Amino acid sequence: MSSSNWTADFLSRLSTDITVAEIDTASATLWQIKSHAWQQFAELAMQQNLRWAAGWAEQVDNRFLINACFEKQGEYILLRTIIDDSNPELPSQATVYPAANRSERHTQDMFGIKFVGHPDNRRWTRHQAWIEKNYPLRKDFPVQGTPVGITPPDMHYPFIKSHGAGTYEIPVGPVHAGIIEPGHFRFQAVGELILNLEERLGYVHKGIEKIAEGREPESLARLAGRVSGDTTVGHCWAACRAMEQTAGVIIPPRAALIRGILAERERIANHMGDIGAICNDVAFVFAQMQFTRLRELWLRTNATVFGHRLLMDKIVPGGVACDLSGESCALIKKEITELRKELAEVILALDLNSSLEDRLYTAGFLSEQTAAAFGTLGYVGRASGQDKDVRRDTPYAPYDQVTVKVALETQGDIASRLWVRYKEIRAALRLLEEFIDRLVAGELCSEWRTPAAGSEGLGIVEGWRGEIISYIRFDADNKIARFYPRDPSQLNWPALEKLVLNNIVPDFPVCNKSLNGSYSGNDL
Repeated sequence: MSSSNWTADFLSRLSTDITVAEIDTASATLWQIKSHAWQQFAELAMQQNLRWAAGWAEQVDNRFLINACFEKQGEYILLRTIIDDSNPELPSQATVYPAANRSERHTQDMFGIKFVGHPDNRRWTRHQAWIEKNYPLRKDFPVQGTPVGITPPDMHYPFIKSHGAGTYEIPVGPVHAGIIEPGHFRFQAVGELILNLEERLGYVHKGIEKIAEGREPESLARLAGRVSGDTTVGHCWAACRAMEQTAGVIIPPRAALIRGILAERERIANHMGDIGAICNDVAFVFAQMQFTRLRELWLRTNATVFGHRLLMDKIVPGGVACDLSGESCALIKKEITELRKELAEVILALDLNSSLEDRLYTAGFLSEQTAAAFGTLGYVGRASGQDKDVRRDTPYAPYDQVTVKVALETQGDIASRLWVRYKEIRAALRLLEEFIDRLVAGELCSEWRTPAAGSEGLGIVEGWRGEIISYIRFDADNKIARFYPRDPSQLNWPALEKLVLNNIVPDFPVCNKSLNGSYSGNDL
């Protein structure tokens, strides 16, 4: 990626401790920095309005490679420093970027790397599953772990305590009613007013990063599609983009269009489900039933056309594993026409319902400043004025062929997050029609090329929750050495702790649903 005016200016402000090198990817430029300047870089990046987007580490021989990804104006910088494993310490960037907080805690738990000056060094990912000084992502840790019977309960986590007359604590979870995944929420409240919320996640840790090691591309793509089941298209696409860039593989035009169709269908299905669920959490059951019905019809078409309701394993390295016939294209277009008509009728019931407005407007407020500080993504960020979308800002095939209309709201409340979803559905329907109209006969998959050992790639796509970043490094013999997927939820979850403040406890479920972070996508 060539340097723009802002990157050239930024480089001129840096000390001589930084060297710049290109990695074999179109997505980012690699900047290598000495470890003592790690926090200094973050301070300058904040001054220059760079967004902190992701962070991860990997072990190579007796060294640790620490990475952080920054973005500005659609350009991505992959920042890297190297430290020795004998005394793995690094200045914390979380003191500058709140968005880096949980990422650094994850790296601390998985690799045993100490971030000096970190504002919160409590365990985050490990809970009680591994004993002290056992770090699962180090190369000498066995993939099966060291099981010792029943894992002890995580009952001594030092939550912030409430103090003062009339204050009390409310523990919620980690096991919840219904079918949602486990997560613990600890409230401090006075009466019904929420004074503070702390999240405790990590209960569905799957070891994705560890079990990715040694896989071949096809197997890694299947694993990526299971990072978060409701984002199987988004995560698989990001991982495949990273691998394809590393291998120098360009997918066929028809395959790119079909990937776009799959991604927009995933976006629409999830947004319809979320709108219905938000309404259900304030007892507007009519809307919930209607959106659930529409989503179900949409998923049935997925099964009919693509063979899977959630579109799992339809994207593969080099292309796609499915095709669209003329009859299928006609069916999808007919469904789009019918859905537009249905949505126009159902949305009136929401827009004209004063009781719904009372529950959604001004509730769960997330300011533009807080949304920016935490790097919020997707509908959460765009409802609070964060005008970012990878499809438009860093376009990739097939989005580089069309105009992507980005929905934006500035009120930052639950209603804004609902309306952004609705606008994104409308925009996605238009994109589906354009992609279908552009389909021409052609190959579905390009021939794979084995990447050189040590080569690396960064796959970035706009999933339905927002920007997904997937990092991959290859080992010898076409095997994966390192895989790190950053789900948008990692950056969105902390915003929930802020947007519930000064709301009442009964409004927490709808505040939570308006954000709808993925527990699984956060808990790798």
